[in-house]
Amino acid sequence: MTDEPSNGAADEAVPGAEGAAPDAAGEPSAEPEQPTPEQPEAETSEQPEAEQPEPPEQPEQPEAEQPEEEGAGQPEPDQPGEASPAERPKAKDQPPGAELEPIAIEPERELSAEERARLEAEEEERARLEAAAEAGDEPVARSGPQVAVPADARIQATGKRKSSIARVILRAGDGGFEVNGHRLDEYFPRQNLRTVARQPLLTAGYESTVDVSVRVHGGGISGQAGAVRHGVARALCEIDPELRPELKRRGLLTRDARKKERRKAGLKKARKRPQFSKR
Repeated sequence: MTDEPSNGAADEAVPGAEGAAPDAAGEPSAEPEQPTPEQPEAETSEQPEAEQPEPPEQPEQPEAEQPEEEGAGQPEPDQPGEASPAERPKAKDQPPGAELEPIAIEPERELSAEERARLEAEEEERARLEAAAEAGDEPVARSGPQVAVPADARIQATGKRKSSIARVILRAGDGGFEVNGHRLDEYFPRQNLRTVARQPLLTAGYESTVDVSVRVHGGGISGQAGAVRHGVARALCEIDPELRPELKRRGLLTRDARKKERRKAGLKKARKRPQFSKR
């Protein structure tokens, strides 16, 4: 009789003891078992690592959006089209002469007949001016003739230059000049050659008091002009012997011995040798 109340008091004192302890028959209680404290901690620890989102990357701000205080010290380009000093290539990176402008070279083209004639005329004019300048350097020996040439006189002389030989005949006249039956300006097309042929007459002052007739052969026109000058100077010395010192001083009475040098055996020209080969 004393055991029953004690059992009831014990049941009231420990509530939920029936669920914690198995029945007398050994079956678990109807209430589900609570998870152990270790299991939720493992799940919670794994979950944030797998699902934790990465922080978003902040976009870089361009240099133009920097505050005015930072960009105040940077120099701005003079014009909007020019590049800033930072963008310009460095001088050491460029090859020497890269800043120079290339020179445009025009391709050579064949000259037309008109252009060739114009160039030849310019060369003749240049040669004429040079000959006139050379003739003007030396003053004339006489302003006029000192000896009158007889009307029936016929003075002959021979002049030479290179391979050319000229036979000159002087007569009293008014300044006519013929070479092989042609006028002087027709036979010698260049002004400097005509000046060379008439040089002794201009020096002595007999250019308008005698007529000159010449027969010349051999050589070219340049050598023939020198031969005519030599012959005319010799003929003037026959008319007036006092002209000899002055004409000789100017070199008009001396035969010009310069001529083309002959070719030698084993050479291409007078002195040009073939290329030497060591092996």
